[in-house]
Amino acid sequence: MKELALPLSEEEKRSLHAGDCVLLSGTVFTARDCAHKRIFELLDADMPLPFSLKDTFIYYAGPCPAPAGRAVGSCGPTTSARMNAFAPRLIDLGLGGIIGKGEMSEEVAAALVRKGAVYFAAVGGAGALYANAVKKSELVAFADLLSEAVYRFEIEKFPAVVAMDCHGGSVYSRTTYQGIRSGRCPSE
Repeated sequence: MKELALPLSEEEKRSLHAGDCVLLSGTVFTARDCAHKRIFELLDADMPLPFSLKDTFIYYAGPCPAPAGRAVGSCGPTTSARMNAFAPRLIDLGLGGIIGKGEMSEEVAAALVRKGAVYFAAVGGAGALYANAVKKSELVAFADLLSEAVYRFEIEKFPAVVAMDCHGGSVYSRTTYQGIRSGRCPSE
C-alpha cells in the first residue's frame, strides 16, 4: 500500500492508477453540497475563497461533533455524485483531487484527465475509522452550515483507493474492474 503526503506532486498523481490502495497524510478540506454552493457564489461574485484550490484535496464529508479528546466525531464520506455539477470547475481552477464515495460523472473524469487530478474513494459506513485518521480539525468557513461547513483536517494514514485516475482509469468502468479482479495491475 502506497503512503502519500498531500498535496501530491504532478509526478505522484500521474503514478497512480485506478485500484491502487493508498494511505493519505496531510491537509484536506471538507465540503459538501451546501458548502459547494457557497464556494460557487464566491467564485461567481469574483470574491476570494476561504481556502486556496491550488493542489488542494476536498473530502466530501460532514463531520459529527468531536467527543472529548478527539479531533472529530464520525466522519465518513458522502456520495460524490452529488458534487458532479461542482467538481469539473473546481478541478479546472486547480483542485488537486477529491475524496468521496461512489461513481462520478464523465465530466468529472474528463476534468481529472485534463488537469492531472485524482479521485480517491473512501469506504462508506466507516466514519469511525476515518475519524481516527483525523489528527486535527479547524473550522474554516460557513459556520452556520454546522457539519456541512468547511473544515481543515490534518489526516494521517487515511485509507483510500484510487477510484478515478488522471489517465482515464476508473474502478467503476467494466474494463478496469475486470483487470483488478483478474489480479492484473490496472495500468497494464
